[in-house]
Amino acid sequence: MKRRVLYGLFLGVLGVNLMIGARVYFANVQAAEKDDALPQLRLFGTVLDRVRQEYVDGDKLSYQDLIHGALKGMLSTLDPHSEFMDPSKYEDLKKDTQGEFGGVGIVVSMKDNYITVVSPMEDTPGFKAGILTGDRIVKIDGRSAERMNLTEAVKRLRGLPDTDVVVTIYRPSTGQYKDHTLTRAKIKVDTVKDVDGRRDFPLSENHVGYVRLLQFGEATSTDLEDALRKLEAKGAESIVLDLRENPGGLLDQAVQVCEKFLPAGQLIVSTEGRDAKTKATFHGHGRGRHPAFPLVVLVNNSSASASEIVAGCLQDSTALGVCKAIVVGEQTFGKGSVQSILPLQDGSAMRLTTAKYYTPSHKVIHEHGITPDIVVPMSEEEMRDVLLKRTPGGIESLPEKDQERVKNARDPQLERAMDLLKGISLYTKRNAALEKERRTPAKPEKVATKETSKAE
Repeated sequence: MKRRVLYGLFLGVLGVNLMIGARVYFANVQAAEKDDALPQLRLFGTVLDRVRQEYVDGDKLSYQDLIHGALKGMLSTLDPHSEFMDPSKYEDLKKDTQGEFGGVGIVVSMKDNYITVVSPMEDTPGFKAGILTGDRIVKIDGRSAERMNLTEAVKRLRGLPDTDVVVTIYRPSTGQYKDHTLTRAKIKVDTVKDVDGRRDFPLSENHVGYVRLLQFGEATSTDLEDALRKLEAKGAESIVLDLRENPGGLLDQAVQVCEKFLPAGQLIVSTEGRDAKTKATFHGHGRGRHPAFPLVVLVNNSSASASEIVAGCLQDSTALGVCKAIVVGEQTFGKGSVQSILPLQDGSAMRLTTAKYYTPSHKVIHEHGITPDIVVPMSEEEMRDVLLKRTPGGIESLPEKDQERVKNARDPQLERAMDLLKGISLYTKRNAALEKERRTPAKPEKVATKETSKAE
């Protein structure tokens, strides 16, 4: 009797296991069928032919139009930075990397599915018109930008110098819309400037140097080296490296900027993706000519991409004891993904996100940004007034009622940076003096002789 009961239990458990195994098997089979490319390609081909044959204006369409449209849609669903570029757009991209272009001088990115201003570039039509970081572009020349991808928006904003484009801006902070008629200009910006928007690099009374990187172009590392040498020759003891409003640029320049303040072999940034080819690490190669400088790195929510790589690297390297940097300001933009350009056989190309950037401590930058060591808030209007104040001719370009306000504009983030470096300098000098005093042997006291006593 007991044996029958045991057999019955055994068969029951076996049956339940078989049922569960069968369900798992059929679920996996169905999932595999859904992810099988062949049925999906058949579906795509069916839809393609039906559209070509039955769409009311199908005689105006070519298979190339339909295929390119499908590819644009496919890549645009991945993330804001991946896209399909037809041959003409790919040619425009290659021209952009070769030098100057005509445009309005605003750096844009996709954020929350809106074409958003990352930062206006100084001394450009967009900057002079008062366009601010965070503004959303809702129309370009009267055409809605709601469904435009980033490449199309940039193409419409750019054009021949001295031609006009009407940009409609929505400002979330005020809820207001405004049309700006901008006259395109040749956009070429020096990437390294001093506190006055020039390249003189004066020194503060506390021997603090200031260098601002506007973006990471081909000559940024070389220009920064020239600036640091000028400041060293004047007796600089510490540096403010201002990356605010810097939208990024070339990865190799970000690496070379970090190298100046790091020992050889120090990890600067790494990239990781699904493919083993996308995994890479970038280390310093012994160019660290200024590792002894205490640094304050200024960032805000318009510091993006290469700026975030530099800020994150110097912050992590300080934690490791191989650098002397303090990051001050506000949370950065959070654009830390790698886009690879993949040319195709018909002259078109894909811009595909293939990896993400990681700081030396393996913090992901993308959609997180860099958190400052010391948070100092500053409004968009305050930042704009400070930039105008430091731009040659900026105050004079304003209406008279605004000039006094801009003249008196304060920069609390830079003020905090200067205070920090002044404190570090005083602390270092005091410690050095105490150490010198400790190492200096005490002078022996003179003992009065008998003769001296008699003379007294």
